[in-house]
Amino acid sequence: MLNVTRFSTKSNLRRLSTAINRRRIEDDGDWFYSSEWWDGGSSNSHTVFREASHHGNGVVSVLAHPSSKPDRFYWPRTEKWLDQRYAEISAGFKHDDKFRVSGYQWRTLHFNDFTRQSTVKILAAYREEEPGSLCVMQQANCLAVPYVKSMISAGLATISSCNYDLIKNAIHGKQNMNILCIGHGGGSIPLFLASKIQGAVVHIVEIDPIVISASVQAMGFPAFSVMTPSGKRVCSKPNLLDEVMWKGTHERLLLFNSDAEKFILESTNVYDMIFIDAYDGDDIFPRKLWDPQSPFIQALGNRLHPDHGTVVVNLHSDDVGEPNPFIHSLLPMGKYVSRVCHAYRDALVGSGNGFAYTVSVPWVYNTSFVVCRGFGRPEGGSGWSMVLNNLTSKALEVEKLLNLSFSCLEYIKRGFTPVI
Repeated sequence: MLNVTRFSTKSNLRRLSTAINRRRIEDDGDWFYSSEWWDGGSSNSHTVFREASHHGNGVVSVLAHPSSKPDRFYWPRTEKWLDQRYAEISAGFKHDDKFRVSGYQWRTLHFNDFTRQSTVKILAAYREEEPGSLCVMQQANCLAVPYVKSMISAGLATISSCNYDLIKNAIHGKQNMNILCIGHGGGSIPLFLASKIQGAVVHIVEIDPIVISASVQAMGFPAFSVMTPSGKRVCSKPNLLDEVMWKGTHERLLLFNSDAEKFILESTNVYDMIFIDAYDGDDIFPRKLWDPQSPFIQALGNRLHPDHGTVVVNLHSDDVGEPNPFIHSLLPMGKYVSRVCHAYRDALVGSGNGFAYTVSVPWVYNTSFVVCRGFGRPEGGSGWSMVLNNLTSKALEVEKLLNLSFSCLEYIKRGFTPVI
């Protein structure tokens, strides 16, 4: 869940971009571009999905906003890629058809017409012979929201610090890496991981079927990922356009419509990483997902790899400066951050090997909390200095291995705080 920004004007959004002094911005998801999608009331924005939820999210809507990037100069490159993919997948058939790019848009997911849940960028394209065959493809490498980059950076750097070979082998598809995402939104975290890590098998749990529909229909998330309650694909076979866009990726995405607690209690899977971002329409992280006595948190440890299992949780920030009743009303979970962190740390690490920490997220009131089994238990300041040095080193290596357009290191260093 994306919380209120610390600065609201367009000038401040651009002034605070990490890329503002670069000659060229390489990251299409840089905060520099946030003014293009932050203001949902802009006359250039319009609604592309709207439906009432029966799972506490009120009215679920998706708004479309114009995107200035990529430049039209690069569109022919994308068209060529689509043509090549189409030729490979439809080999043996006549395929004189050509793809044309219609454009790119930001798509923002909202709950209750107020809470901005997530933001993605989509590509819209069509086949020349069938102008009505418009397909929408989420741009997996474009992460627009800072807390998403923070969660991914912290999570991958942390698991690399205790099992670097797993990350290195999984990136190249030489070894499977089992990942669970609790809370789906627009699907940017699971899609990024499955796209960047060839060995990643990503299970996603989302309680609200309307959110799943919004992500597939309006935010370009792969339709083939959606699962039935019995564990089979809703679509037994992907259609041709889905194969063109997602072959090699959507087979490793499994999106379940389920309550997170029920899923964890009934699952027998063991996950290397678990990402949790599960806020409702009132911006509340359900108590049953963090209460120390809840069946969910007690069972979560059984689903986490005993040697290197890593959990990353998106939380509201406690650090909001001077007391401000208005800000606290917007961030109702902020005052519970410490309790949530200790509940997860105690349940997953206890007195054994492992560590937990938080990092602050730039520009928005979010905190990324990480707990990891492995690396030993830090003792005193020198122990935590060793942890931070190791995380810093691995962040640079992960950034290079994945060829990221943003800096992992910047998200690791920001407000690093041990949970002890």
